[in-house]
Amino acid sequence: MAIFGLPGGAEWWIILGIILLLFGPTQLPKLAKTFGKSARVLKDSVEGKIDDDDEADQAPSPKKDTKAEVVDE
Repeated sequence: MAIFGLPGGAEWWIILGIILLLFGPTQLPKLAKTFGKSARVLKDSVEGKIDDDDEADQAPSPKKDTKAEVVDE
């Protein structure tokens, strides 16, 4: 491995072992699920599928009353 380069084979096993010791085997699936969701949101926002800014600026439109009015004659 070069200085300041990416970790090689043995280094990955050490990193994974440390992560397992820190979080425990029960927390790893939760962490993977959270990481997957955040990666998906990031990907969608980069591709322009999510437009949170435009929707947040607009006020909600008033709902129409669909009930029929009763008129006394």
